[in-house]
Amino acid sequence: MYVSDGGSEAYESIYPRKLVHRGGAVRVPEIVLSTILLLFGVSVQYAQEPSNSRSRITSEEDFRRAFKELSNWGRWGDNDQLGAANFITPEKRKQAIALAKEGVTVSLEHDVPQEKEVDTPSYLERTLLNVTPSGTADRYAYTGTYHSTIHSHMDAVDCHIMVDGKGYNGVSMEEIKSAGGCPRGDITALKDGVVTRGILFDATKLPGKATPQGWLEPGAAIHREDLEALEKLEHVRVSPGDVILLYTGRWKRRAALGPWPPATGYAGYHADVAYFLKERSVSFTGTDGPNDVIPSGFDLPQSLSYPYHRLALAALGVDLFDNLDYERAVEQARRLNRYEFLFVAAPLRIDKGTGSPLNPLAIF
Repeated sequence: MYVSDGGSEAYESIYPRKLVHRGGAVRVPEIVLSTILLLFGVSVQYAQEPSNSRSRITSEEDFRRAFKELSNWGRWGDNDQLGAANFITPEKRKQAIALAKEGVTVSLEHDVPQEKEVDTPSYLERTLLNVTPSGTADRYAYTGTYHSTIHSHMDAVDCHIMVDGKGYNGVSMEEIKSAGGCPRGDITALKDGVVTRGILFDATKLPGKATPQGWLEPGAAIHREDLEALEKLEHVRVSPGDVILLYTGRWKRRAALGPWPPATGYAGYHADVAYFLKERSVSFTGTDGPNDVIPSGFDLPQSLSYPYHRLALAALGVDLFDNLDYERAVEQARRLNRYEFLFVAAPLRIDKGTGSPLNPLAIF
């Protein structure tokens, strides 16, 4: 029985001070009663503790504590290259496939940028080659990295993000340099694809979070309590092996107001969501931005920027999908009033690669 107060009144409502005895009422000795009350108060305080003392991340000290508390290093062996993708079992895939009830497929990739913009420092150069009566071809080349705040892509579980020179499961920067790429945990570890249950969290449903136009402003943070609130609003519950996808209306805002400099910021996950990932055994996360809320909301050295990325990838081994586009998916989810679906994605098979552009699908 849960009691909200460890005081004597609460105690007496369950255990009266008097005991019935043949010779009449007998008073419990005060020293015994005091001892019982003390023990009772301690037990009640302990019962209350989980709900009132959830770990917060508001400083570098908190971040480093969280990194140690959340670490999955060695959980699946010292040579593991899948990280939290290990939670996706054959049974989980079969359950996810059953969610494709309407047979409607929706792309979750944003169009690949082919021009430089204020928010697009690197873009895809598409060059049309020789055109002949029998056909033609084109050549694709990025002017910089696809790892950015604009391209839809997937991070490899290892190498792309490190803390103090080490990535997930201890892969070191020295190993990466020596190998000329990611020696283990590279993007080919997921060459057989990701097939699991997807949950689309529509953050514009949260009271007071969204603008009247239907998007979150840059810098709006989504905390783990927000995800728990969205579970109730959308009648879902995150389970092991899921991919959770956060809709903030980023592309809707861009279409209405135009691109903005990355320094302005993005709505996204606060670093404390990493605790939610650990508690629920989440395999992947994604947003329509760079996953992290920018700015992070607390001071960190440059080497620890993107704290959510660092906790998810380097500590937990949770792969990330950055800059996806959910505009059509959220329309479908709202129409069906169903925010879970079959999620399918597969990266390019690039040996030693630290990530991959890709076009994930939501299948309702």
